[in-house]
This record gives sequence, structure tokens and C-alpha cells, in this order.
Amino acid sequence: MSQSAERINLAGLILNDLLHHPWRILLFALVILSAIGVVLSTHHNRQLSIVLESLMQERDQLDVEWRHLILEQSVLTEHNRIENVVRKQLNMRRPTPDEEVVVRIK
Repeated sequence: MSQSAERINLAGLILNDLLHHPWRILLFALVILSAIGVVLSTHHNRQLSIVLESLMQERDQLDVEWRHLILEQSVLTEHNRIENVVRKQLNMRRPTPDEEVVVRIK
């Protein structure tokens, strides 16, 4: 047999095979679409995870700030501190028993 008689057109053979079996093209397209869907879904999931992580960090920072504010409030409202501020800044003092006035309501 000669070489020219046995030469086969590979592109023509593949095209002929695909035309005889169109479901293969459909399955190939579905596999590709499924792979693209998986990639997009994974990317979206990672983006949401990043947003969740940043929101959790912000929550932790706000929680720390809240605790500091609670401590500051408790320090500022202590009776000893208020009494010292009243004495020093306003020059106030407790009245003596002689200075006390009792008001009676009938």
C-alpha cells in the first residue's frame, strides 16, 4: 500500500465523528459550564469569607472600645472622685449641724 492511499484527514474525521454524536458536544459544554460555575462559586465564597472576617475584626474592636468606655464611666462616676472635684473646683463642703435647716411640710 502506498502512503498517499492511507493518508487520513484527521480534522475531517474528528468533525465527522462529532456530527454523528452531538450529545458528546452537549456533554462537553455542560462539563465546561459546570467547571466555570464551580470557579465562580468558589470565588464568591472567598469574597464573602473576607467580608465576614473584616466584620468580625470590626466587632472585636468595637467590643474593646465599649469595655474601655464602661471602665471610664465607672471611674468618672465614683463617689470619691465626685466629692474631690466638688471640694477643689467648686469650693463646696458638707454643712455643719448648725447650718442644716429642716423644712417641715404640713
